[in-house]
Amino acid sequence: MSGGSPSSLASDDGAGSILTVAIIGSVVALTMVVLPVYAGFAARRSVAGAADASALAAADTAVGLLPGFPCDAASTVAAANGAMITACVVDGLVVTVTASRAVLGIAVTAVATAGPVGAGVD
Repeated sequence: MSGGSPSSLASDDGAGSILTVAIIGSVVALTMVVLPVYAGFAARRSVAGAADASALAAADTAVGLLPGFPCDAASTVAAANGAMITACVVDGLVVTVTASRAVLGIAVTAVATAGPVGAGVD
């Protein structure tokens, strides 16, 4: 039977196609929500690594193992890791740096402290 009879309207022909399109749409929507969150987590770890490396380089410079100024060394290392130093505090041989990078328009920051053993670094 074809045409506009009531029995053809009650048929579930094509329901699988609609369900498939709905599932694909749901997966795409979920991916669009979750992907930026994972990008933020990855950026946080990356900035934390940049802050750690920058603090270590600055502490090595403060101790005298490397020539130059501690905060300049921290800035150089942070730039090499895709971040920038927003704060650098030298307290004797202990250096605390704050590194930052913008990800998806949001500033991601991390703080790291480094210095020689026994110099008051927690």
